[in-house]
Amino acid sequence: MSNKKLWGGRFTSKEDPLFKKFNDSLEFDRELLEADIRGSLAYCRGLERAGLFTKQERLQVESGLRQVLEENRKNPNAILRSRAEDVHSFVEEALGKHAGSLALKLHTGRSRNDQVATDLRLYLREKEDELEQELNRLLLTVAALAAKHQATIMPGYTHLQGAQPVVFSHYLLAYGEMFLRDRARLRESRSRTNVCPLGSGALSGTVYRIDRLALARDLGFAAVSANSMDAVSDRDFVLDFLYLSSVLSMHLSRMAEDLVLYSSAEFGFVQLDDSIASGSSLMPQKKNPDALELIRGKSGRIIGHLLSLLIVLKGLPLTYNKDLQEDKEGLFDTIRSVSLCVRVMRKILEKMRLFPERMLAACQHGYLDATELADYLVARKMPFREAHHLVGKIVVRASELKMPLADLPLREYQSFSPLFGNDLFGCLNLTRIIACRNSPGGTAPAAIRKALMLFRKQIAQ
Repeated sequence: MSNKKLWGGRFTSKEDPLFKKFNDSLEFDRELLEADIRGSLAYCRGLERAGLFTKQERLQVESGLRQVLEENRKNPNAILRSRAEDVHSFVEEALGKHAGSLALKLHTGRSRNDQVATDLRLYLREKEDELEQELNRLLLTVAALAAKHQATIMPGYTHLQGAQPVVFSHYLLAYGEMFLRDRARLRESRSRTNVCPLGSGALSGTVYRIDRLALARDLGFAAVSANSMDAVSDRDFVLDFLYLSSVLSMHLSRMAEDLVLYSSAEFGFVQLDDSIASGSSLMPQKKNPDALELIRGKSGRIIGHLLSLLIVLKGLPLTYNKDLQEDKEGLFDTIRSVSLCVRVMRKILEKMRLFPERMLAACQHGYLDATELADYLVARKMPFREAHHLVGKIVVRASELKMPLADLPLREYQSFSPLFGNDLFGCLNLTRIIACRNSPGGTAPAAIRKALMLFRKQIAQ
């Protein structure tokens, strides 16, 4: 077979080299080669069912496609020496060396439009399955670490200001909930990816008796697309994946930001393992949280790919347009980046060292027990807003005396209200403060045990 364009019959002038460079996509869409061959194997069987291939022709094409696949696996970079426009024309050209003109016959009733849509769905479906496995491993790591630190007290923050004490397990399970939602979004995305467009032709369907349901079953799809025009131009399933990846990377970025702060000397709550940190070329004392910073940084890149494709799609008329070639590089980069970020975060958590004494000490500064004083007064029938205002004044007084609330003398409290008695100091105990938060979803030990049990059940679902 000669290296001809799939579309060159009506053209009389030679292709401009600059246009070829601009138009060709083989450099990046070669990522779809295995999916393209898998789709072609199924379509070959579909042509035999339709009476368009004999059994012998089908066997010859199948053998040729498997040889192309094996050649590519042995030397993945050989494809770049081809002058083929894209992965589809490369496979057809390579198949011609093994199956002759049957490589051309394989395209009967099939367009690159439904071919690439099928390839992309096959490829993405596999990557979605792989990402779910990585997410499950991260979730199990979160669960194991949370189980280990149910009694480790740390400050909880709002506005990055110390707010109330919680346990580290509660903190971790907050991210666990986010990652569970990410997994749910991933599963929803996969269900929308799992629809077969093959057999839609260029846009209007096919005149050949192609059994689309059989094609879908052969490729493991749950359903066939309902409208051929939509099937060849739909990239919503790519948007779904880019969206869930953006949310997942945002969650990872938030966790990374926390751990960057908590690993600093100013906090000293955690220490990153030397194997996942780097140093300074100038300052020998430094241990930089580069892995966390890269997770934080890559989230912007992933979110950018979502916005980029939304903008590409927003003005496209039906059906296929070459603009859709821009769906792949951002998708491929997102798949690689989000998967890597999940794996690296899991490694960080597995190897991270905690300093519970630093966390506890931080809870004893910043008046994180002030809310308990307000609740103490409410229990003695003072309206909450009045109690809130009064405790704010007590905090100012304690700050002037440079004393924590637990060390402030009773006479000071009673100068603000006669409702204070000796029993107020018991309510300022950190362990008691945490134990009181026993509502569902709270930070009390009993609530944490229930949450952890439920969390593990949800991971296993």
